[in-house]
Amino acid sequence: VQLQASGGGLVQAGDSLRLSCAASGLTISNLVIAWFRQAPGKEREFVAAIRWSGGSTNYADSVKGRFTISRENAKNTVYLQMNSLKPEDTAVYYCAANYWSGPIAYRSRNYDYWGQGTEVTVSS
Repeated sequence: VQLQASGGGLVQAGDSLRLSCAASGLTISNLVIAWFRQAPGKEREFVAAIRWSGGSTNYADSVKGRFTISRENAKNTVYLQMNSLKPEDTAVYYCAANYWSGPIAYRSRNYDYWGQGTEVTVSS
């Protein structure tokens, strides 16, 4: 299983960015793909997740209404559309995957596969 995250960059507060997570070597059954982020000096935190079959989603309270996670089956890619970005969204963003039929997990330790991270910087 391989995950490749991309799309980060330097933007101003209020701008938008779309992150991509290209996945390979996956099977669809019970697949969950999530985005986490880690700011300097802070722990890695859950941002959003999507269950590939059915498309159900979960979001951290801090991004609800601003971020949207989606998937494109034909490209085996998950997107994170980030709108109304704030300086506190500055972090390295990672995509992660696991196979789990239960509730979507929020802890990074529950994810077995990780991409390399893409950096997002939001200036005020």
